[in-house]
Amino acid sequence: MTATATEAGSTTTPLKGIRRTAARRMVAAWEAPVFHLNVEVDMTRALAVKERQPGATVTDELLKACATALAAHPALNAHYGEESVTTFEQVNLGLAVATDAGLMVPVIHDAGSKDLAELADARRDVTGRAREGKLAMADVTGGTFTVSNLGMMGIDRFDAILNVPQVAILAVGSTRQRQVWNDGDPVWRPVAELTLTCDHRAIDGATGAGFLSSLRTSLEQG
Repeated sequence: MTATATEAGSTTTPLKGIRRTAARRMVAAWEAPVFHLNVEVDMTRALAVKERQPGATVTDELLKACATALAAHPALNAHYGEESVTTFEQVNLGLAVATDAGLMVPVIHDAGSKDLAELADARRDVTGRAREGKLAMADVTGGTFTVSNLGMMGIDRFDAILNVPQVAILAVGSTRQRQVWNDGDPVWRPVAELTLTCDHRAIDGATGAGFLSSLRTSLEQG
């Protein structure tokens, strides 16, 4: 990317390649009629992921839970286009990654067929190459659902913009200790807020809620 001086005190940097494509898609995403759904999840089990799979992270656990929930709710594993919705049998998970060159969304293809260890390996591979600027176009295309996790950056809750033509995206906030009711015996639990952005042309509220319910169950109970 080449920066050019345009006037005193300012620099203009033209967008190229993947970043230019992403910018165009954001405009299309902003035009989609969306709604948001939010759930709180007890992350006790997810935070213990390294006990089940050394080297795996909470993000890997989230990816695994999303792949499982998408298999049960294929309406969210879909693209919208030309007044039609296309659903996919294969789950290809996009993962938003902050890099020095800006936001990248590499794709873990066929995530639904991978166990936790394989997902962790695939996540390390694509995020590492994203930060090194070594992604190819095949690495950022074909996604059917995207996860954006800003929890490790201290963001409690946020609404993510659709990664069109995908019909849904999950935003993951930070995990905080909160007191929960626990059948009348309040206890402190690590809780995270997950927010689902849905394209209302393809998904209704009940469908989105069903996905989030399955996702929460998978994260809390496995």
